[in-house]
Amino acid sequence: MQTQGSDHMDYSPALMTDMYEYTMLDACLKDGTADRKCVFEVFTRHLPIGRRYGVVAGTERILDELERFHLDDEDLKFLADRKVVSPETIKWLESFHFSGTIKGYREGEMFFPNSPILEVEGTFGECTLLETLILSVLNYDSAVASAASRMASAAKDRPCMDMGGRRTNEWSAVAAARAAVVGGFQGTANLLAAQMYGLKAIGTAAHCFTLVHDSERQAFESQIAALGRNTTLLVDTYNIEEAVKTAVEVAGPELGGVRIDSGDLALMAQRVRNQLDALGATNTRITVTNDLDEYALAALQTAPVDSYGVGTMLVTGSGAPTCAMVYKLTEREGADGVMVPVMKKSKDKATVPGRKVAYRSYEYGLADVEHVISGSEDKLAAFRPEEGWKDLMVDFVDHGEINHEWQGHDAIQRAHDYRAKALAELPIAAQSLMRGDPVIPTEVTVL
Repeated sequence: MQTQGSDHMDYSPALMTDMYEYTMLDACLKDGTADRKCVFEVFTRHLPIGRRYGVVAGTERILDELERFHLDDEDLKFLADRKVVSPETIKWLESFHFSGTIKGYREGEMFFPNSPILEVEGTFGECTLLETLILSVLNYDSAVASAASRMASAAKDRPCMDMGGRRTNEWSAVAAARAAVVGGFQGTANLLAAQMYGLKAIGTAAHCFTLVHDSERQAFESQIAALGRNTTLLVDTYNIEEAVKTAVEVAGPELGGVRIDSGDLALMAQRVRNQLDALGATNTRITVTNDLDEYALAALQTAPVDSYGVGTMLVTGSGAPTCAMVYKLTEREGADGVMVPVMKKSKDKATVPGRKVAYRSYEYGLADVEHVISGSEDKLAAFRPEEGWKDLMVDFVDHGEINHEWQGHDAIQRAHDYRAKALAELPIAAQSLMRGDPVIPTEVTVL
């Protein structure tokens, strides 16, 4: 059902799925395999070409959606009218509630090929319904967070802000703003994202604000009257040099900032900085925008820029809009009640059977290997990692009970801080923008 809610569209995340998940459920309920215990795993076989690492983001959004993962009468009527499932399955769905267990990499954690980013354990019936929702969230959010991390590294200690809302789907814009902060950004221009997740909101005026006034001076006077001298004035609508002069005349040397959105940004930033200093506005900050990506940010490292606004390349993953994550069955209960590891053998798509645990080892304080250990529950429980290995997996859901530690604004801030720490623990090559292999190898061990 889709009706306008008080703060966002009211819909059932249980329908944010592919039809075959319900048709499989229907068939399995009829043949008796829907109640078999299963373990599903989310991983990626490879990073985007040339990338050195990925950043996990979106787990909190999955937990938020899981809390509402049920079907109301109208949703059930839709499934029945379309004959997607049988009446017996409709009855089963009436009281559906995920009762399984979910663990995996925390938000802000680095991931590599074959990292068990998320492990979902429950019955086949309940786990199979989550596939599309989990993948759509993790693939997009992690792509944005990974791009944001590269951009934040290239920007060094200068803050990056999300301005990509107009370059993607309206709901993707909200998700991207959140993922960008996990990936190292400081705030967003998207007010709904700021409201929903407690993010810092930024923004002042566009070129149309200057154009609607009879003169640039009148536009600046209007903005300062409304927002105060600490506001940021957009100075490239007409002539940048004249605009900067007018801005300081109107606001005085206490002017908060200016924004440049066109031209040779490094050259213009240098000229504007020199001009501001000559006019006595030595503390006025310079923000630049205009189709920036990590390479442009790296090229601006020596320019006198104080902050960046990034749009298109952020919300599209800077050329890698998905992480190619997959959701695969790795262990299931047999007819005799014993858990059996399973795997695909398809060409180029083979999977590692069994449930997983993951650790990262270090040498001289830097990560050197991602260790993925596969085996039965008993064998994994008996496994003892080497001294100094970091356990990468945390508990998100325990038999249907969500761990709220991983939700809310504080969780986003912790993920933001954790990403910086985890990145600093990788070899310095992780921050290189040159194409290369994953910065550390993944070693898979089957017990």
